[in-house]
Amino acid sequence: MRLPMSSAMYPEELVQPMRADLTSAGFQELRTPDAVDASLKAKGTALVYVNSICGCSARMGRPAVKHAVQQASAKPDRLATVFAGQDKDATERARGYFTGYAPSSPSIALLKDGQLVWMMERWQIEGRPPQLIADEIQRALEDNC
Repeated sequence: MRLPMSSAMYPEELVQPMRADLTSAGFQELRTPDAVDASLKAKGTALVYVNSICGCSARMGRPAVKHAVQQASAKPDRLATVFAGQDKDATERARGYFTGYAPSSPSIALLKDGQLVWMMERWQIEGRPPQLIADEIQRALEDNC
């Protein structure tokens, strides 16, 4: 008997706590291309976190984005997340909005009226303390929201 192939890289039970880390902070999971379009094409601002299982997402990225959103005086209209390697179609669709940038996870994007206005790639996240990352995210929110 063959088990059905999953398009996800890891078992859902393994990634669920990483999903919950952001959803418990108010981020909406976008798990389909249609959900991505509905959220990112809408008027207003959307902060999108491309979640991943990698260590830099856990140690620096997720804590930084959560702190930035909690502390920023200017808030985006929507908080959204896609999970690279898990929700592949949704992630690919979200990355389609990040024009001029190669796929990167984790990464953080800020869109305004469906257009990318700010981006932070993995190389800007890994190896940096969460507070420095959060400070940059807060500046982007204050400049664009």
